[in-house]
This record gives sequence, C-alpha cells and structure tokens, in this order.
Amino acid sequence: MTVAFTHCALQAADLEKSIDFYARYCAMEIVKEHGEDDKRVVWLASPGAGDRFVLVLLGGGAMREQDEGDMTHYGFGVATREEVDRIAALARDEGCLHWEPREYAPPTGYLCGVKDPTGYIVEFSYGQPLGPHAASE
Repeated sequence: MTVAFTHCALQAADLEKSIDFYARYCAMEIVKEHGEDDKRVVWLASPGAGDRFVLVLLGGGAMREQDEGDMTHYGFGVATREEVDRIAALARDEGCLHWEPREYAPPTGYLCGVKDPTGYIVEFSYGQPLGPHAASE
C-alpha cells in the first residue's frame, strides 16, 4: 500500500483574513476553490506545490484557543534564521506572535510560532531536515 499526505483541512473563522494571512506569512496562493459564503472552500499551496500538498480552508469555523505550553501546530520551513526573526517581528507587530524565536536541539532547529486569524499555531523553522531548505545532517 502506498499512502501520501496530500492535505490538511482547517475551519476558518474569517476565511478572507485567513487567505490573506497565509499569502503574507507563507507565500501560499489559491489553487482551487468552490462554494459560497460560509460554505466556501479554498485550497492554498506553496508556489509550484499545488499537485503535492494543499492547505484546505473551510469557511464558517469557530475561533480556537491554545495555551502557551501546548505544542500543537503545523510548520513551514524557511531558508535562514533571519527569516524566522523577520516573521516573528511581523507577528509581534501584528499581535499574533505565540512563541518567541528559540533554538531547540536537532532536528527541531530555530523556530517561532504565530497564531493565524482563527487561532491555529503555525511554526516557522530553520534547520530542520525537511523540505526545500533542509539542513544536512
């Protein structure tokens, strides 16, 4: 059996704010959409990756709360430590920084956490052995 992880689907309290967040923070773009109003569904992907993995946002969700120590999240890799710091500064200015930048032992690396408009935690990391910016071991 061959199984592939193709998408993650999340309810979005404000779909337009969420689309804007993922475009600005993650450089994701809409690759498919259907439905209307609170039944609208949007597929977002990193440029060129829409045939491999998408983030599906479903309109009409409730706000989420997550404690500081709760490590539930999903992550994006970036090319440099400075990019983690840039994203953290933007999130700090916008009032949505959840975890200040911090260093963890390999394979976790350097990261920060940002709350999206619904309250989901999004990690931005440098130095993990995953993705196009993978650290060599």
